[in-house]
This record gives sequence, C-alpha cells and structure tokens, in this order.
Amino acid sequence: MTNKLNKNEKGFALPLTLLLLVVMTIMGATLITVITGEHKANTDKDTSQQVFYAAESGIAIAKKWMATETSTLESASQTARDGSLKFCKTTLFPNLKDNSNSLHSGTNTLSNVITGASREEKERLGKYSFEYFIAYSPDANGNNSSPKKKSGTNNSLYTIYSCGCNEAKDSCNAKSNVIVPIEAVVTLVN
Repeated sequence: MTNKLNKNEKGFALPLTLLLLVVMTIMGATLITVITGEHKANTDKDTSQQVFYAAESGIAIAKKWMATETSTLESASQTARDGSLKFCKTTLFPNLKDNSNSLHSGTNTLSNVITGASREEKERLGKYSFEYFIAYSPDANGNNSSPKKKSGTNNSLYTIYSCGCNEAKDSCNAKSNVIVPIEAVVTLVN
C-alpha cells in the first residue's frame, strides 16, 4: 500500500514549485509597475510645485519692482507684451484679451533669484524659469488699456501675470514643458 501511495505523489513538487514561481513573478512585476508609477507621479508633482514656486517668484519680484519704481510705472507707456516674452502668453489667462499690452515685464531663473544654495541646488534651480508682466487690471470685458481705480479711492489697480516653467527661459515652450500661470491684483496707494 505504501508503494501505491508514493506512485500517486510522484512529481507533485515540480508543478507546485512552477506554479508558485509564476505567481511570485507576477506579484513582483506588479509591484515594480506600481512603484514605477508612484515614482513618476511624485516626480511630476515635485516638478509642478517647483514651477508654481517659480511663478510665485515672478509675482514677488514684480511687486518689489513696483514698490521701488512707482513713478516709472505710472508714467510708463504701454508696449506690446508678446514681443518680449517667450512662454508667458496672454492665452494662458482666460480673463485677458490677446491684444493686451504691458507696462513692465521681466524674466529670470530661480538660480539667479535664490541665494546661498549649494552648487548642485543652483544647477537644479537653473532649470526653472519665470516670466511676468504688469498691466492695468482688466475690466469685465478683458480690456486693460487704462488704469482702474479702486472704488471710492484714488488708488490704482494693476495685475501681475506670471508664468513658471520647468526649463530655462530660452528653451521653454507650451508643447513640451510644464507651464503654470498665476496672477495677482496689486493696489498702489496714492
């Protein structure tokens, strides 16, 4: 009877081992796929955050310029905005018409703005750039050709439009880069 029992069990370990090997290979491949997807999502999120911070830097620098150059701003003549900026286009701002003009514009990279960073950090920050332009705040129709006054005061309203990009300013384009547009309304107290 022991001989009969052993004959039925012969070769049982090999198919079981192969089945476990296939199951564990599938589990490993699934785990690698999930981890790769999570890593890419984290990298994309980090890039988007850094681009947003670059756009915020544009707002901060424009505000600083406005604080020191108030007289220049009030006497500035409007210039065509699209001619001087590479990636911060009016089409990124839905409440602004394409033919808008600016009173002042600027562009820079984070590595030039942030001081005290290590060489590696400066190299990483050099990949993020921003552009901004200052214009009169638009009216309800999107026109921004004349200064708006805050109701009941003599204070002028301006809007700063800023865009951050995950490349240096000369190589940034809307087709292959992450571009984050933000805007801020600023009141100049007279």
